[in-house]
Amino acid sequence: MATMSLGGAEFDALPQSVKEFAAYKSSVQNCSEKTICEYLLDLRTFFRYFLALERGIDPQSEEFNDIDISGITIEDVKTITPEFIYRFLLYSGETRRNGWAAKSRKLSAVKAYFKVMTATKHYLETNPTADMEGPKKHSSLPKFLSLEESLALLDAVRNDRESQTIARDYAIITLFLNCGMRLSELVGINIHDIDREMKSLRVIGKGHKERLIYLNDACRAALKEYLSERPSLLDGGKSTDALFLSTRKTRISNKTVQWMVYKYLDMAGLDHRGFSVHKLRHTAATLMYQTGEVDVRVLKDILGHEQLNTTQIYTHVSDANMARAIDANPLASVRTSRAEAKEAAQKSEED
Repeated sequence: MATMSLGGAEFDALPQSVKEFAAYKSSVQNCSEKTICEYLLDLRTFFRYFLALERGIDPQSEEFNDIDISGITIEDVKTITPEFIYRFLLYSGETRRNGWAAKSRKLSAVKAYFKVMTATKHYLETNPTADMEGPKKHSSLPKFLSLEESLALLDAVRNDRESQTIARDYAIITLFLNCGMRLSELVGINIHDIDREMKSLRVIGKGHKERLIYLNDACRAALKEYLSERPSLLDGGKSTDALFLSTRKTRISNKTVQWMVYKYLDMAGLDHRGFSVHKLRHTAATLMYQTGEVDVRVLKDILGHEQLNTTQIYTHVSDANMARAIDANPLASVRTSRAEAKEAAQKSEED
């Protein structure tokens, strides 16, 4: 469970109610180990802050990180108010320099904890987070590669004369750009996850949820080329079910894929734009919606989103579409006589 990621001693130092919360999220709700670990780290900070204020400890001091929270009881938890939680979020932003995403994650952890303590364990009669609103997100468009930039990235891989893993790298980037899968989903693919006709493959998404991703011609061609080379990587008696292998003949790691993508973004002259592996997922979603005119509800299932509002970030209108919309205004050709006279005068001077 989460003890593996957080560390046995660190897990043991958590309050009993937090341990019960972790067990519930793992065994009943089947949350991933990574998700549970993030919950626990945020709750540890939350309860350290609770004791820091109670004991007069400066939350900015080194002593803060040594506060023992293992003795916190349900009676202590019952004293926590919405005002205190908002104060914790203020501390997270001003002192810990947490942005919107980090503060939202902390609040989600606290809300999830209190929901279990109230509705599941019935340790509390009222939930102090029931009516709390999360930090307001600053609206921003997702970064993505244009069609031309996507082609440049693929060309950078294809034209690499030094790499020994071109077929593998090209297949990986092709899947990212065409299917919009997550990094964890890609590295987790096994050979038997691809159907015999190579029309689709199975991935395991967030919350261990399985979904089917359909493959287009580009994906099939890239995978066939890679698979024709892959058996040679298994020399020496080593074997693995993993589809994508490292040069050490083991399942490729997240870090290796990230390094590879950064390398080719650099070679394509795109590194300065702040792109990353996850931005390739944004790219696939945006190209499918804007160029392929894919329905947002279909896009939701392709990306493995739980909620439609998560997918709607990709429905942003492109600059080209906005320019065309302005030009389509029936008043676009209407100009003042003064402007026409000035333009005619300039043309006369040029003649």
